[in-house]
Amino acid sequence: MWWKKLGVALLLVVASSQYVQSQQAKVLCYYDAANFLIEGLGKVSLADIDVALPFCTHLVYGYAGIDVETNKAVSRQPNLDLDTGKGNYRTVTQLKSKYPSLKVLLGLGGYKFSEPSIKYLTLLESGAARITFINSVYSLLKTYGFDGVDLEWQFPMNKPKKVRSTLGGVWHGFKKVFSGDSVLDEKADEHREEFTALLRELKNAFRSDGYQLGLTVLPHVNSSIFMDMPAIINYLDFVNIAAYDQQTPLRNKKEADHAAPLYELSDRVEGNNVDAQVRYLLSQNVPSTKVIVSIPTHGRSWKMNGDSGITGVPPLPADGPSNPGPQTQTEGFYSWAEVCAMLPNPSNTGLKGADAPLRKVGDPTKRFGSYAFRLPDSNGEHGVWVSYEDPDTAGNKAGYVKAKNLGGIAINDLAYDDFRGSCAGEKFPILRAAKYRL
Repeated sequence: MWWKKLGVALLLVVASSQYVQSQQAKVLCYYDAANFLIEGLGKVSLADIDVALPFCTHLVYGYAGIDVETNKAVSRQPNLDLDTGKGNYRTVTQLKSKYPSLKVLLGLGGYKFSEPSIKYLTLLESGAARITFINSVYSLLKTYGFDGVDLEWQFPMNKPKKVRSTLGGVWHGFKKVFSGDSVLDEKADEHREEFTALLRELKNAFRSDGYQLGLTVLPHVNSSIFMDMPAIINYLDFVNIAAYDQQTPLRNKKEADHAAPLYELSDRVEGNNVDAQVRYLLSQNVPSTKVIVSIPTHGRSWKMNGDSGITGVPPLPADGPSNPGPQTQTEGFYSWAEVCAMLPNPSNTGLKGADAPLRKVGDPTKRFGSYAFRLPDSNGEHGVWVSYEDPDTAGNKAGYVKAKNLGGIAINDLAYDDFRGSCAGEKFPILRAAKYRL
C-alpha cells in the first residue's frame, strides 16, 4: 500500500507545482516615454530598455492623459507616440513579437505630471463623459495593439504632514476637527461611487477582447476615501501600490526622512509605508494575488544645513531639495545610477566639496531602506541627505512580496534604474535583484 500513498503524494506535489506556476508573480515594468525627450544623459529610448524586458511580465508605457475639452484619453506626446510622429505606440506593442509572453499596457494618468485633479473628478460626474472616455481608451488599445490599461487616476492628494510625537499627533488631530483642513473633496462619496461605475463600465467594454484593467494607487492618495475596494476589485486584474515618495523635499521641505520604508517607523505619519498599505488592501477583501508592490528606482534628496546635526539619522531638519543630478536634471530627485556615483568609489574618495562622496548607511533590519549623507562644510554648503532604493533594498521588498504571497512587484521607472550599467557593470540591477528574489 505504501506505493499508493507515494503515488498520491507525488500527484499532490505535481499539482501544487502546476498551481504555483499558474500563479506566477507579475513584474510590471514602467517606462515613462517623456524620458526620451530629455537631452543629455537622461535620454532613455525604447532601445535602451530592451535588455530589461526578459525580466518583465508587463511593460506599462506612459503616459496618456485626458483632454479636458473632449473627455477623451489622448497621448501627451503625440509627436512621439502616434503614427503621425515617431510611432512609439506601435513600436512598443510590436515588442511582443520579440517577447511573446510580455503584456504591454497603456499607462494613463500618472504621478509625475501632477495634473489638476479637478478634470479627473469632473469626468467622473458625467455618464456621457465616462462613455466618451471609455470609447477613446478602447480605441487606443485596439488601434495600437495594447493588452490593456493601467489607470493612475489623479485623485486629490493628502496634504503634507510633519513627523510628530504621539502627543503632537493627538493635538494636531484635535485641531483638524475644528479647522476642517482634512477635507480633500466635499463630494468624495459621490466620486467614489462614480469611480466604481467607471471601472465597471471599462471592464464591460474590455471583456470581449480580454483587455486587462489595472489600477495604481498613487502616493498620498487616500484609497479609503476615493476607492471602494470590495466593490471594484472584481473589475481589476491588479492593484499596484505606489508606496514611495512618502517624504519628498518638495512636499516636506524642512524635514528629511525615509522616502519608501517597508515597515512603520516610530513617531511617523501612520500608514506611510508598504506594509500598512498592503494590510489595508487585504482587509478590504482584495485577494493577495492581485496586490502589486511598487519598487522605486530613484532617491529623494534634501540639503543639509547647520540644524541638521552630524549623525544623519532621520528624521532631521533640512533646507529643501538638493541640487539636480546630471541625468534626471530635477531638484531633490536622483536616479539609482546618480546615487551610486555619489557613494564611495575609487574615483571620488579624494574629492572635496560638492564632489566629495556621501557616507552610506545601510539597513541591516531590512525594514526601512538605505540612506546616505554628506555634512555641510565650514561655509554651510554642499550638505546632502538622500533616501534611496538600491538592489539590496529592492530585493528585500521582493522578498516581502514573496513571503506574503502577493501578486508581484512593479519597477517604477526603468529609466531611473542603471540602464547603462555604469555603477557595477550590470544593466538594470534593481530590476534584476527584485526579479531574482521572486
